Amino acid sequence: MDPFENSQTVDPAKHRDSRIPWARFSSWLECVCVVTFDLELGQAIELVYPHDVKLTEKEKTSICYLSFPDSYSGCLGDTQFSFRLRQSVGRSGSWFGDEDTYSRDAPITLQRELAHFYGFVYFRQVKDVSVKRGYFQKSLVLVSRLPYVHFFHTILHSVAPEYFEKFEPCLEAVCNQIDQWPPPVPGMTLNLPVMGTVFQVRIPSKNDKPGGSPLKQTLKENILPAPMMLPTVHELDLFKCFQSVLIHLQMLWELMLLGEPVIIMAPSPSVSSETVLALVNSITPLRYCCDYRPYFTIHDSEFKEYTTRTQAPPNVILGVTNPFFIKTFQGWPHIIRLGELKMAGDLPKQVKVKKLAKLKTLDTKPGVYTAYTTFLHKDKTLIKRLLKGIQRKRPSEVQSAILRRHLLELTQSFIIPLERYLASLMPLQRSVTAWKTPPQIRPFSHDEFIGTLDHAGPQLTSVLKGDWMGLYKRFFRSPNFDGWYRLRHQEMTQKLEGIHLEVVCEADLIGWTKDKSEVEIVDLVLKLREKLTKARKQQIPVKEGVLDKLEGFIQTIIGSLPEDLQTVLHRH
Repeated sequence: MDPFENSQTVDPAKHRDSRIPWARFSSWLECVCVVTFDLELGQAIELVYPHDVKLTEKEKTSICYLSFPDSYSGCLGDTQFSFRLRQSVGRSGSWFGDEDTYSRDAPITLQRELAHFYGFVYFRQVKDVSVKRGYFQKSLVLVSRLPYVHFFHTILHSVAPEYFEKFEPCLEAVCNQIDQWPPPVPGMTLNLPVMGTVFQVRIPSKNDKPGGSPLKQTLKENILPAPMMLPTVHELDLFKCFQSVLIHLQMLWELMLLGEPVIIMAPSPSVSSETVLALVNSITPLRYCCDYRPYFTIHDSEFKEYTTRTQAPPNVILGVTNPFFIKTFQGWPHIIRLGELKMAGDLPKQVKVKKLAKLKTLDTKPGVYTAYTTFLHKDKTLIKRLLKGIQRKRPSEVQSAILRRHLLELTQSFIIPLERYLASLMPLQRSVTAWKTPPQIRPFSHDEFIGTLDHAGPQLTSVLKGDWMGLYKRFFRSPNFDGWYRLRHQEMTQKLEGIHLEVVCEADLIGWTKDKSEVEIVDLVLKLREKLTKARKQQIPVKEGVLDKLEGFIQTIIGSLPEDLQTVLHRH
């Protein structure tokens, strides 16, 4: 089934209702910043929209340093890249609350960030004799909680050149236009106008079939100008990102799956940020639960935390461009040194796996510096297929689609046995009764799971040979297993709660109360109310009408009590 078949289109004109100032803007962006180079101050924030946005001094400093390539990158002209920074402790979240419907319906890999911001940067450095340093240096930065890297960079590519010509009035107009956009609703197709262009995007939903085809449907509305359709909001050109490490794809996938500490050393922030984001997305639909920084500098507030020699390197991927880091990160187990990305007609030169001991000098050659041995064998047919694609001049987006499908199928082959075992831990539906607390989900036993692999392991869906058992055992020690298990356990608990609610609704509650004391009836009312409140707050999945039916039971039971008790129960 095509996940786009049932898409609806939202017209911004229909959404101009009364609302909190900048609420629509906030559903897409936290703020827009302009960072400039000041001779006395260094990097400094020149402008922030909306003007009343609350950024801490620490966040402002981080945005300043992360919005400029370091001097080693030599980025002349226009450069686009991304960063991710930790929010200050104790800051209040954005205007959306706990019952955020976006997070409920969006894929787990595209959730709004609660503790980090993404920054999407358009940096311009051109010669300018009117400036003391001889160069015009400025960055336009979109700060958001949404990981829509492709969408926001497309918007920047359209807006930034115009901004550098017209400055503040242009930026104000853009922000006001974004504040007219409808919010991002998973499963919806939106027409989003900005500076004379209408961008048509579909917001992914967790109900989409993994690896579904890109946006194809033609919408009946006659929009002028004709909208520019974006096939994705978040996907990167994987083939471009991985072109020099294609033969090591299996190793990189395993390092991501296991949440290993990895340094990506690149010639520019563009290469470092694209590579880090592509790596994080390589284990989709599994969520990468460790920290990652697409672009990291020595000025970062976490620099000391991540470079301490007194403890093992943390589970984090850092994208860096400063050669100084080679010395700093010598204790890290996996360092990938990349050259400049060049999309030529032939297969780019593949970097080699090298010993970490060779990583000493500032002019370190490109390579994968690690002692890691993969659990699974390489998929040689994938490499041959991509090679054939290069010889036949197959478009990069097609090569990327082949890579994406391969990584998706590999991750799914790994997850399916885990999901199958997890489902067996769920209590039988017939064991759920109205008058008892729902039974517990059985605990996850690593040994019991390993015992299922012989007859229900990944070999059922994957042709890859190797030590799958060893890979699972190592995975159990990773933050990605912990994150996956916590989420699935929470979902299963809610499902159990939903089954229990449905069973309660089928029970003869009114009949039960007939020979009970007032204390027992009041106790039942309070327990039912608590279940009802929890079900609504946590949006527990139940059949249609169950919650209304339960509400009706509560009111009927209250109505059977003496008036003084009714008054007390209605008041609370």
